[in-house]
Amino acid sequence: MSSAAWPQAESIMGTIKLILVLGLLGGLAYVCAEIIPPYFANYEFQDTLDTEARLGTYSTKGDEVIRDAVFKRAQELELPLTRDQIKVQRTGGPGTGSVLIETSYSVHVELPGYPMDLDFHPQSKNKGAF
Repeated sequence: MSSAAWPQAESIMGTIKLILVLGLLGGLAYVCAEIIPPYFANYEFQDTLDTEARLGTYSTKGDEVIRDAVFKRAQELELPLTRDQIKVQRTGGPGTGSVLIETSYSVHVELPGYPMDLDFHPQSKNKGAF
């Protein structure tokens, strides 16, 4: 092989490497774009559960009112939840008891060649100060 052919071969290999790296980065970006939103929505939903449990502990809100607020937020976040999947349990009275809110749901993610279900089990418990 002549010495003039080496720079051309290196140029072709450099182009192939660039295409492979860009393909891998594109694939990684696609996977992240499919997987991160359900986790972010769960993070926001968990924040809602924490807030409702904290407020519910120190107020006279009934279990159904808390459940309705949590369900409304789940709908805003487009989570696959029904009202019956949200469990609210109160013990004691306002300020002296505790409120437990828990639920479970799955989000189906369709990746090329690898469909998967992401399972989430958010819950929050807040105990009164007294």
